[in-house]
Amino acid sequence: MSALAASVLKERFVLPLSASVLPRGYAVTGLHCGVKKNAGVPDLAVLHLTTGTASAGVFTRNEFRAAPVLVFEEVLRATHGRAAALVVNSGCANAVTGARGLERAWAMACALVMSPGVIGEHLPIYRVVAGMVRAGRGFMTTDTGIHRFDLPGVGTARMAGITKGAGMIHRDMVGIPHATLFFVIATNAPVSPEALSSALHYATDRSFNAISVDGDTSTNDALVAFANGAAVAEDAKEITEVDGAAFTALRDALTGFTAELAQLVVRDGEGATKFVTVTVNGCCTVSTSALVKTVLFGEDANWGRVLAAVGRTALSSPLNPSKISVSFVPRDGTPDLKLLVNGEPENVDEERAKRILQEEDLEVKIELGMGKESTKYWTCDFSPEYVTINGSYRS
Repeated sequence: MSALAASVLKERFVLPLSASVLPRGYAVTGLHCGVKKNAGVPDLAVLHLTTGTASAGVFTRNEFRAAPVLVFEEVLRATHGRAAALVVNSGCANAVTGARGLERAWAMACALVMSPGVIGEHLPIYRVVAGMVRAGRGFMTTDTGIHRFDLPGVGTARMAGITKGAGMIHRDMVGIPHATLFFVIATNAPVSPEALSSALHYATDRSFNAISVDGDTSTNDALVAFANGAAVAEDAKEITEVDGAAFTALRDALTGFTAELAQLVVRDGEGATKFVTVTVNGCCTVSTSALVKTVLFGEDANWGRVLAAVGRTALSSPLNPSKISVSFVPRDGTPDLKLLVNGEPENVDEERAKRILQEEDLEVKIELGMGKESTKYWTCDFSPEYVTINGSYRS
Protein backbone atom coordinates (compact mmCIF):
# COMPACT_ATOMS: atom_id res chain seq x y z
CA MET A 1 0.00 0.00 0.00
CA SER A 2 1.38 3.42 -0.91
CA ALA A 3 1.52 6.29 1.58
CA LEU A 4 -0.91 8.21 -0.65
CA ALA A 5 -3.41 5.35 -0.57
CA ALA A 6 -3.04 5.11 3.22
CA SER A 7 -3.71 8.84 3.53
CA VAL A 8 -6.93 8.44 1.59
CA LEU A 9 -8.00 5.56 3.82
CA LYS A 10 -7.45 7.68 6.93
CA GLU A 11 -9.98 10.24 5.72
CA ARG A 12 -12.84 7.90 6.66
CA PHE A 13 -11.98 8.45 10.33
CA VAL A 14 -12.26 12.24 10.08
CA LEU A 15 -15.84 13.28 10.76
CA PRO A 16 -17.25 16.45 9.16
CA LEU A 17 -18.45 19.11 11.58
CA SER A 18 -21.13 21.74 11.24
CA ALA A 19 -21.55 24.84 13.39
CA SER A 20 -24.61 23.30 15.00
CA VAL A 21 -22.61 20.57 16.75
CA LEU A 22 -19.73 22.69 18.02
CA PRO A 23 -19.55 23.94 21.62
CA ARG A 24 -20.83 27.51 21.79
CA GLY A 25 -18.99 30.48 23.20
CA TYR A 26 -15.74 30.27 21.20
CA ALA A 27 -14.51 32.31 18.23
CA VAL A 28 -11.70 30.98 16.04
CA THR A 29 -9.98 32.19 12.88
CA GLY A 30 -6.99 31.22 10.76
CA LEU A 31 -4.95 33.07 8.15
CA HIS A 32 -1.60 33.43 6.39
CA CYS A 33 0.62 35.99 8.12
CA GLY A 34 3.92 35.21 6.39
CA VAL A 35 5.70 32.75 8.71
CA LYS A 36 5.45 30.02 6.07
CA LYS A 37 7.14 30.53 2.71
CA ASN A 38 4.18 29.77 0.47
CA ALA A 39 1.73 32.65 0.16
CA GLY A 40 -1.83 31.75 1.06
CA VAL A 41 -0.90 28.75 3.24
CA PRO A 42 -2.48 29.32 6.68
CA ASP A 43 0.15 29.70 9.39
CA LEU A 44 -1.63 31.51 12.21
CA ALA A 45 -4.71 30.57 14.25
CA VAL A 46 -6.41 32.52 17.04
CA LEU A 47 -8.96 31.10 19.47
CA HIS A 48 -10.79 33.73 21.53
CA LEU A 49 -12.00 32.70 24.98
CA THR A 50 -14.87 34.31 26.84
CA THR A 51 -14.20 35.80 30.26
CA GLY A 52 -13.80 33.17 32.94
CA THR A 53 -12.98 30.27 30.59
CA ALA A 54 -11.06 27.57 32.45
CA SER A 55 -7.73 26.57 30.87
CA ALA A 56 -5.43 23.60 31.48
CA GLY A 57 -2.41 22.16 29.72
CA VAL A 58 0.22 19.42 29.72
CA PHE A 59 3.65 20.03 28.19
CA THR A 60 6.79 18.42 26.80
CA ARG A 61 9.47 17.13 29.16
CA ASN A 62 12.22 17.67 26.56
CA GLU A 63 15.19 19.46 28.15
CA PHE A 64 15.20 22.02 25.29
CA ARG A 65 11.71 23.31 26.06
CA ALA A 66 10.84 25.99 23.52
CA ALA A 67 10.13 29.63 24.36
CA PRO A 68 6.38 29.35 23.65
CA VAL A 69 6.12 26.40 26.06
CA LEU A 70 7.77 28.42 28.84
CA VAL A 71 5.51 31.41 28.15
CA PHE A 72 2.42 29.18 27.93
CA GLU A 73 3.08 27.73 31.39
CA GLU A 74 3.76 31.14 32.91
CA VAL A 75 0.57 32.66 31.46
CA LEU A 76 -1.43 29.73 32.85
CA ARG A 77 0.07 30.33 36.30
CA ALA A 78 -0.37 34.11 36.17
CA THR A 79 -4.02 33.87 35.11
CA HIS A 80 -4.79 31.04 37.55
CA GLY A 81 -6.05 28.95 34.64
CA ARG A 82 -8.31 31.66 33.19
CA ALA A 83 -6.57 32.70 29.94
CA ALA A 84 -8.13 35.08 27.41
CA ALA A 85 -7.04 33.52 24.10
CA LEU A 86 -4.83 30.98 22.36
CA VAL A 87 -2.49 32.01 19.52
CA VAL A 88 -0.90 29.29 17.38
CA ASN A 89 1.64 29.84 14.61
CA SER A 90 3.11 27.11 12.42
CA GLY A 91 6.24 27.04 10.29
CA CYS A 92 8.61 28.19 13.04
CA ALA A 93 8.98 26.44 16.39
CA ASN A 94 10.80 29.35 18.10
CA ALA A 95 12.84 26.68 19.90
CA VAL A 96 16.50 26.87 20.93
CA THR A 97 16.43 30.59 20.08
CA GLY A 98 17.78 32.01 23.36
CA ALA A 99 16.73 35.28 24.96
CA ARG A 100 15.60 36.74 21.66
CA GLY A 101 13.20 33.85 21.09
CA LEU A 102 11.77 34.19 24.58
CA GLU A 103 11.25 37.91 24.01
CA ARG A 104 9.35 37.19 20.81
CA ALA A 105 7.19 34.58 22.50
CA TRP A 106 6.25 37.15 25.15
CA ALA A 107 5.26 39.55 22.36
CA MET A 108 2.43 37.09 21.63
CA ALA A 109 1.57 36.71 25.29
CA CYS A 110 -1.69 38.55 25.38
CA ALA A 111 -2.67 34.89 25.11
CA LEU A 112 -1.47 31.33 25.48
CA VAL A 113 1.13 30.56 22.80
CA MET A 114 1.91 27.46 20.69
CA SER A 115 4.52 27.31 17.90
CA PRO A 116 5.08 24.13 15.86
CA GLY A 117 7.65 24.18 13.07
CA VAL A 118 11.39 24.14 12.40
CA ILE A 119 13.67 24.24 15.48
CA GLY A 120 16.45 26.84 15.72
CA GLU A 121 14.87 29.56 13.57
CA HIS A 122 13.77 32.94 14.91
CA LEU A 123 10.09 33.77 14.68
CA PRO A 124 9.26 36.76 12.40
CA ILE A 125 7.29 38.34 15.20
CA TYR A 126 6.27 41.48 13.29
CA ARG A 127 4.36 39.27 10.85
CA VAL A 128 2.75 37.26 13.65
CA VAL A 129 1.62 40.34 15.56
CA ALA A 130 0.22 41.86 12.37
CA GLY A 131 -1.60 38.61 11.71
CA MET A 132 -2.99 38.60 15.25
CA VAL A 133 -4.43 42.04 14.65
CA ARG A 134 -6.03 40.87 11.36
CA ALA A 135 -7.00 37.56 12.54
CA GLY A 136 -8.16 26.54 12.30
CA ARG A 137 -5.82 25.80 9.92
CA GLY A 138 -2.75 27.49 11.27
CA PHE A 139 -1.81 24.30 13.13
CA MET A 140 -0.73 22.34 10.09
CA THR A 141 2.91 21.42 9.51
CA THR A 142 3.35 17.94 8.02
CA ASP A 143 -0.18 16.75 8.86
CA THR A 144 -2.39 15.45 6.06
CA GLY A 145 -5.42 17.17 7.58
CA ILE A 146 -7.07 18.55 10.70
CA HIS A 147 -8.69 15.92 12.91
CA ARG A 148 -11.96 16.99 14.47
CA PHE A 149 -14.67 15.25 16.48
CA ASP A 150 -17.80 16.34 18.20
CA LEU A 151 -18.51 14.57 21.49
CA PRO A 152 -21.38 15.03 23.91
CA GLY A 153 -19.76 15.86 27.20
CA VAL A 154 -21.62 16.02 30.49
CA GLY A 155 -25.36 16.35 29.95
CA THR A 156 -25.88 18.86 27.15
CA ALA A 157 -22.21 19.89 26.98
CA ARG A 158 -20.07 19.28 23.89
CA MET A 159 -16.38 18.84 23.11
CA ALA A 160 -14.52 19.63 19.90
CA GLY A 161 -10.82 19.09 19.29
CA ILE A 162 -8.02 19.62 16.80
CA THR A 163 -4.76 17.68 16.74
CA LYS A 164 -1.48 18.48 15.05
CA GLY A 165 1.08 15.75 14.86
CA ALA A 166 2.56 13.47 12.21
CA GLY A 167 6.20 13.13 13.30
CA MET A 168 8.27 13.51 16.48
CA ILE A 169 5.48 11.68 18.30
CA HIS A 170 6.22 9.61 21.39
CA ARG A 171 4.81 9.37 24.89
CA ASP A 172 7.00 10.84 27.61
CA MET A 173 4.47 11.94 30.17
CA VAL A 174 5.11 10.83 33.71
CA GLY A 175 4.26 12.63 36.90
CA ILE A 176 4.62 16.28 35.85
CA PRO A 177 3.03 18.37 33.08
CA HIS A 178 3.90 16.66 29.84
CA ALA A 179 2.98 16.11 26.16
CA THR A 180 4.16 14.94 22.75
CA LEU A 181 2.21 16.93 20.15
CA PHE A 182 -0.39 19.68 19.77
CA PHE A 183 -3.94 19.03 20.82
CA VAL A 184 -6.56 21.67 21.55
CA ILE A 185 -9.96 20.77 22.97
CA ALA A 186 -12.83 23.11 23.74
CA THR A 187 -15.93 22.26 25.72
CA ASN A 188 -18.89 24.28 26.94
CA ALA A 189 -19.14 22.29 30.17
CA PRO A 190 -18.83 24.24 33.45
CA VAL A 191 -15.49 23.09 34.90
CA SER A 192 -13.01 24.69 37.26
CA PRO A 193 -9.36 25.02 36.09
CA GLU A 194 -8.22 22.55 38.76
CA ALA A 195 -10.78 19.91 37.78
CA LEU A 196 -10.08 20.43 34.09
CA SER A 197 -6.35 19.97 34.67
CA SER A 198 -6.93 16.79 36.67
CA ALA A 199 -9.23 15.37 33.98
CA LEU A 200 -6.75 16.28 31.24
CA HIS A 201 -3.84 14.56 33.00
CA TYR A 202 -5.96 11.44 33.59
CA ALA A 203 -7.07 11.38 29.95
CA THR A 204 -3.56 12.00 28.60
CA ASP A 205 -2.14 9.04 30.51
CA ARG A 206 -4.71 6.80 28.79
CA SER A 207 -4.52 8.23 25.29
CA PHE A 208 -1.64 10.41 24.10
CA ASN A 209 0.58 8.67 26.64
CA ALA A 210 -0.01 5.41 24.76
CA ILE A 211 1.09 6.38 21.24
CA SER A 212 4.35 6.49 19.33
CA VAL A 213 5.12 7.29 15.69
CA ASP A 214 8.91 7.44 15.71
CA GLY A 215 10.05 7.44 19.35
CA ASP A 216 11.08 11.11 19.29
CA THR A 217 9.63 13.89 21.44
CA SER A 218 9.62 17.56 20.45
CA THR A 219 10.73 20.78 22.14
CA ASN A 220 7.33 22.44 21.70
CA ASP A 221 4.61 19.93 22.37
CA ALA A 222 1.54 20.86 24.36
CA LEU A 223 -2.00 19.67 25.00
CA VAL A 224 -4.51 22.25 26.13
CA ALA A 225 -8.17 22.15 27.11
CA PHE A 226 -10.68 24.95 27.61
CA ALA A 227 -14.08 24.96 29.30
CA ASN A 228 -16.35 28.03 29.22
CA GLY A 229 -19.55 26.79 30.90
CA ALA A 230 -21.74 28.09 28.05
CA ALA A 231 -23.83 24.92 28.13
CA VAL A 232 -25.54 25.93 31.37
CA ALA A 233 -26.93 29.00 33.10
CA GLU A 234 -24.40 31.60 34.25
CA ASP A 235 -25.07 30.89 37.92
CA ALA A 236 -24.62 27.11 37.57
CA LYS A 237 -22.03 25.51 39.80
CA GLU A 238 -18.72 24.54 38.23
CA ILE A 239 -17.68 20.90 38.22
CA THR A 240 -14.90 20.31 40.71
CA GLU A 241 -12.98 17.22 41.74
CA VAL A 242 -15.18 16.83 44.81
CA ASP A 243 -18.37 16.70 42.74
CA GLY A 244 -18.12 12.94 42.38
CA ALA A 245 -20.31 11.67 39.55
CA ALA A 246 -20.24 14.90 37.51
CA PHE A 247 -16.43 15.06 37.52
CA THR A 248 -16.12 11.35 36.73
CA ALA A 249 -18.51 11.71 33.78
CA LEU A 250 -16.50 14.64 32.40
CA ARG A 251 -13.17 12.86 32.94
CA ASP A 252 -14.36 9.69 31.21
CA ALA A 253 -15.82 11.62 28.27
CA LEU A 254 -12.52 13.47 27.85
CA THR A 255 -10.58 10.21 28.07
CA GLY A 256 -12.61 8.53 25.34
CA PHE A 257 -12.37 11.62 23.15
CA THR A 258 -8.60 11.98 23.50
CA ALA A 259 -8.12 8.26 22.80
CA GLU A 260 -9.93 8.66 19.47
CA LEU A 261 -7.83 11.70 18.56
CA ALA A 262 -4.58 10.05 19.69
CA GLN A 263 -5.27 7.12 17.38
CA LEU A 264 -5.88 9.54 14.50
CA VAL A 265 -2.44 11.06 15.11
CA VAL A 266 -0.89 7.59 14.69
CA ARG A 267 -2.92 6.91 11.54
CA ASP A 268 -1.62 10.23 10.23
CA GLY A 269 2.00 9.39 11.07
CA GLU A 270 4.51 10.54 8.49
CA GLY A 271 4.58 7.94 5.73
CA ALA A 272 2.51 5.46 7.79
CA THR A 273 0.66 2.68 5.97
CA LYS A 274 -0.27 0.55 9.01
CA PHE A 275 -2.11 1.28 12.25
CA VAL A 276 -0.77 -1.12 14.88
CA THR A 277 -2.28 -1.95 18.27
CA VAL A 278 0.15 -3.57 20.71
CA THR A 279 -1.72 -5.32 23.51
CA VAL A 280 0.59 -6.27 26.34
CA ASN A 281 0.83 -6.62 30.09
CA GLY A 282 3.70 -4.38 31.16
CA CYS A 283 5.79 -3.64 28.06
CA CYS A 284 5.90 -0.76 25.56
CA THR A 285 9.26 -1.05 23.75
CA VAL A 286 7.65 -2.89 20.83
CA SER A 287 5.75 0.25 19.82
CA THR A 288 9.02 2.18 19.44
CA SER A 289 11.22 -0.43 17.76
CA ALA A 290 12.38 0.66 14.31
CA LEU A 291 13.08 -2.98 13.43
CA VAL A 292 9.53 -4.02 14.32
CA LYS A 293 8.10 -1.07 12.39
CA THR A 294 10.05 -1.88 9.23
CA VAL A 295 9.06 -5.56 9.15
CA LEU A 296 5.42 -4.53 9.59
CA PHE A 297 5.75 -2.24 6.57
CA GLY A 298 7.31 -5.13 4.66
CA GLU A 299 4.50 -7.43 5.87
CA ASP A 300 7.05 -9.92 7.16
CA ALA A 301 6.06 -12.15 10.10
CA ASN A 302 9.49 -11.82 11.71
CA TRP A 303 8.34 -12.30 15.30
CA GLY A 304 11.97 -12.50 16.46
CA ARG A 305 12.17 -8.72 16.19
CA VAL A 306 9.09 -8.40 18.39
CA LEU A 307 10.69 -10.70 20.94
CA ALA A 308 13.99 -8.79 20.84
CA ALA A 309 12.11 -5.55 21.58
CA VAL A 310 10.32 -7.21 24.49
CA GLY A 311 13.64 -8.46 25.84
CA ARG A 312 15.11 -4.97 26.27
CA THR A 313 12.18 -3.70 28.32
CA ALA A 314 13.08 -2.28 31.73
CA LEU A 315 10.72 -3.86 34.25
CA SER A 316 10.61 -4.00 38.03
CA SER A 317 10.83 -7.81 37.87
CA PRO A 318 12.94 -9.80 35.40
CA LEU A 319 11.22 -11.46 32.45
CA ASN A 320 10.91 -15.23 32.34
CA PRO A 321 11.41 -16.20 28.65
CA SER A 322 9.60 -19.51 29.20
CA LYS A 323 6.36 -17.66 30.01
CA ILE A 324 6.25 -15.25 27.06
CA SER A 325 3.78 -15.69 24.19
CA VAL A 326 3.37 -13.61 21.03
CA SER A 327 0.44 -13.64 18.59
CA PHE A 328 -0.98 -11.71 15.64
CA VAL A 329 -4.67 -10.92 16.15
CA PRO A 330 -6.70 -10.95 12.90
CA ARG A 331 -9.29 -8.20 12.45
CA ASP A 332 -11.87 -10.62 11.02
CA GLY A 333 -12.50 -12.39 14.33
CA THR A 334 -10.76 -15.64 13.40
CA PRO A 335 -8.45 -17.26 15.99
CA ASP A 336 -5.16 -15.58 16.86
CA LEU A 337 -2.12 -16.62 14.86
CA LYS A 338 0.26 -17.86 17.54
CA LEU A 339 3.93 -17.18 16.86
CA LEU A 340 5.47 -18.04 20.25
CA VAL A 341 3.79 -19.93 23.10
CA ASN A 342 5.42 -20.06 26.54
CA GLY A 343 8.80 -19.37 25.01
CA GLU A 344 8.50 -22.07 22.34
CA PRO A 345 8.21 -21.13 18.63
CA GLU A 346 5.14 -22.29 16.73
CA ASN A 347 5.01 -23.74 13.23
CA VAL A 348 3.71 -20.51 11.69
CA ASP A 349 1.42 -20.52 8.66
CA GLU A 350 3.38 -17.95 6.63
CA GLU A 351 0.59 -17.45 4.08
CA ARG A 352 -1.93 -16.64 6.80
CA ALA A 353 0.58 -14.37 8.51
CA LYS A 354 1.07 -12.51 5.22
CA ARG A 355 -2.69 -12.03 4.80
CA ILE A 356 -2.99 -10.63 8.32
CA LEU A 357 -0.09 -8.22 7.82
CA GLN A 358 -1.53 -6.97 4.54
CA GLU A 359 -4.39 -5.36 6.47
CA GLU A 360 -4.22 -1.65 7.29
CA ASP A 361 -5.12 -2.29 10.95
CA LEU A 362 -2.95 -4.77 12.84
CA GLU A 363 -2.77 -6.04 16.41
CA VAL A 364 0.20 -7.68 18.09
CA LYS A 365 -0.58 -9.41 21.40
CA ILE A 366 2.22 -10.04 23.86
CA GLU A 367 1.70 -12.07 27.05
CA LEU A 368 4.52 -11.77 29.55
CA GLY A 369 3.10 -14.20 32.10
CA MET A 370 3.53 -11.62 34.86
CA GLY A 371 -0.07 -11.05 35.90
CA LYS A 372 -3.55 -10.37 34.56
CA GLU A 373 -3.31 -6.63 33.96
CA SER A 374 -2.92 -5.49 30.36
CA THR A 375 -2.77 -2.28 28.37
CA LYS A 376 -2.77 -1.09 24.77
CA TYR A 377 -0.31 1.03 22.82
CA TRP A 378 -0.90 2.46 19.37
CA THR A 379 1.85 2.86 16.80
CA CYS A 380 2.48 2.66 13.06
CA ASP A 381 5.00 1.26 10.62
CA PHE A 382 8.08 2.90 9.03
CA SER A 383 7.93 3.38 5.28
CA PRO A 384 10.36 4.97 2.79
CA GLU A 385 8.02 7.97 2.80
CA TYR A 386 8.98 8.69 6.43
CA VAL A 387 12.63 9.04 5.38
CA THR A 388 11.67 11.23 2.40
CA ILE A 389 9.60 13.59 4.55
CA ASN A 390 12.17 13.97 7.30
CA GLY A 391 15.16 14.03 4.97
CA SER A 392 13.89 17.29 3.46
CA TYR A 393 11.80 18.72 6.30
CA ARG A 394 13.14 22.28 5.93
CA SER A 395 12.82 22.49 2.15
